Amino acid sequence: MNRRIPLELAGDDGGSMYVSERKVYPREVSGRLNTLRVAAVFWLLGMFYVFPWLRWDGRQAVLFDLPARKFHVFGLTFWPQDFLFLALLLIIAALALFFFTALAGRLFCGYACPQTVWTEVFLWMERWTEGERNKRMRLDAGPWTREKLLRKGAKHTLWVVFALWTGFTFVGFFTPITDLAARLPTLAWGGWETFWVLFYALATWGNAGFLREQVCKYMCPYARFQSAMFDRNTLIIAYDPMRGEPRGPRRRGLGSVAQRARGLLDQITAYDYVFRAALHPTAADNRVQAAGTITLGGIGEVAEPLPKFATEALGDCIDCTMCVQVCPTGIDIRNGLQYECIACGACIDACDDVMDKMGFERGLIRYSTQNAIDNKPTRVLRPRVLVYGALLLVLSVAWVAGVNMRSPLIVEVLRDRNALYRAVGGGEVENDYTIKLVNKTDQAGTYRIVIEGGAPGIELRGSGLDAVHAGPQQVISVPVIVVAPDSLKGRHSLTFRVETAAGDASETVDSSFFGPMP
Repeated sequence: MNRRIPLELAGDDGGSMYVSERKVYPREVSGRLNTLRVAAVFWLLGMFYVFPWLRWDGRQAVLFDLPARKFHVFGLTFWPQDFLFLALLLIIAALALFFFTALAGRLFCGYACPQTVWTEVFLWMERWTEGERNKRMRLDAGPWTREKLLRKGAKHTLWVVFALWTGFTFVGFFTPITDLAARLPTLAWGGWETFWVLFYALATWGNAGFLREQVCKYMCPYARFQSAMFDRNTLIIAYDPMRGEPRGPRRRGLGSVAQRARGLLDQITAYDYVFRAALHPTAADNRVQAAGTITLGGIGEVAEPLPKFATEALGDCIDCTMCVQVCPTGIDIRNGLQYECIACGACIDACDDVMDKMGFERGLIRYSTQNAIDNKPTRVLRPRVLVYGALLLVLSVAWVAGVNMRSPLIVEVLRDRNALYRAVGGGEVENDYTIKLVNKTDQAGTYRIVIEGGAPGIELRGSGLDAVHAGPQQVISVPVIVVAPDSLKGRHSLTFRVETAAGDASETVDSSFFGPMP
């Protein structure tokens, strides 16, 4: 019990639980997938920044009016009673994520995730002010000069303005944006409006400007549980090691492995080359310092460095590292599927461009399945995809049908609790009720209130009950009286029915009538 407990300090030998992240400087890339990604950025941000300014039937087209407890989405208005549709919509979104992930990998991450979309815009502004990849790296590594201050200041000015615009637009979904803009010059915003504009702007500035790929790697849970939805038939971005290995530089004119009939390597040899190249990177690999998770070997596994190959034995990968330089998360896709990969396709565009310049066939890095890369049969339509697709279709149809079949009115009956009944002249007793009627449509409506069922002698009295008027999306309260002979003893059930004047919609509410106790 008196022995000392040995302690070991975590130093630079890998014992630390935290590793400082190296900044990633993605190179600009062009190609068909980049064109799709840019189109997605403009489409999604266009919807975000434009929708609050659109008008629909004299109101803001998309407005989540929390004080009024109404969500307006173009021609649809959702009330608190429509919470079921919101829950169902979230389930549909989750199923859509499962479906597209099982089918084609992380498409959402690469093209539609807000973190990816806003980071792409912030990278554009960084390139405009600081230049391309190498220039940005030299700028950060150099001393603080007048040029560096101007470039950094211009970048952060653009970032802050764009972030504040983002925060303003976000709040404009919950407060009428024209009113919010009108109160800006006089600084007449409320406390919560100011807080959320600044908070959302700060989150945008921090996440898209500084954290970037760290949000995807450490904060987003999707990267962690995606393996549960992947299998060997899932479409992923993959490098073909049988064709590309062994990698190495060469002069143009050698020809691809297909052109010089070298043929493809066997799988064991190809993956062995990849693993050894990952453990013993070349000078080009060391320059780009690729991050990421190596998945081709066990913990502590070692391998000898690759020998120097004759030019004729090289694969199609020329080890230019362009696939690493354009990657927004800074990984080397040649090391296999890694959870850091967001499937943006930038490495595909970069590699295809290099293959074109070398005169090789495209597709060394491509969208494919692991089975296809390994020359095994591939099944895209498999049970899990069919199940996800069927559930997604059924729930989507149910949601659309439910929204379109919603009743255009909401009715609640509140009984006067001050007295069970009140005796009136003529041998009658009466009960007082208040009918709360909500017109959910965008047009004024006329309604009729009647009672159904109940004991004999119960009747409804009140003025104007055959023509109750309610304005568009108006909530009104209508007092009504139900009378019955005082010979009617005890509690009796009755039903209120509220219907439109045209009789095309109605709602019923059960209540009770109380007479003298027997």
